[in-house]
Amino acid sequence: MKLKQLESYLQDVAVFDEQYPTRAHLAAQILYTAHSVYDDVEDKVVADLGCGCGVLSIAAGMLGAGHVIGVDIDQDAIDIAQRNAEEQEIEMDFVRSNIADDALPIRAGYVDTVLMNPPFGTKTRPGVDMLFLRQGIELARHAVYSLHKTSTREHILKKAKEWNVHCDVLAELKFDVPAMYKFHKKKSVDIEVDLLRFEKPAMQ
Repeated sequence: MKLKQLESYLQDVAVFDEQYPTRAHLAAQILYTAHSVYDDVEDKVVADLGCGCGVLSIAAGMLGAGHVIGVDIDQDAIDIAQRNAEEQEIEMDFVRSNIADDALPIRAGYVDTVLMNPPFGTKTRPGVDMLFLRQGIELARHAVYSLHKTSTREHILKKAKEWNVHCDVLAELKFDVPAMYKFHKKKSVDIEVDLLRFEKPAMQ
């Protein structure tokens, strides 16, 4: 499947009023890179932490993931993601869990690749992005793909070293964020974000 075709299919995925929804073009770029450059999707077990409407999960399914799991705390989000997956004829499982605070009910070593667009963790709940990232790294057998504010890059690279994982900045992106909170003064704003790939040591 070509990138433009993947993006076109993802345009039909219903969105959920999540914190910062992952747009179709962004999801397509993330998954196409993971699939075509790193071979982290096809026939792999893929988990989407904080799946929201399921756009990253569904993109993984479209690219041939062997098993896809969506995890979210919000049952309404899971319901929408489930409908989206059914409409796109993507088979996936869903787990309701508080990713930032709970141990995930998924067997260690089962998941190959973790995808996520975590809360940025700079205003509403400082540090929540790192809690998501830590969970993702513990869960993944091989690689984690995650979006984070560019302003936090140095802190994340330092943490990756402490956690004994290799981190690459794959792309610098503009994230279009609509006004959702009282501290948002404009209708929308572009936030500079990094697409990061974390890789665990082969024997871990």
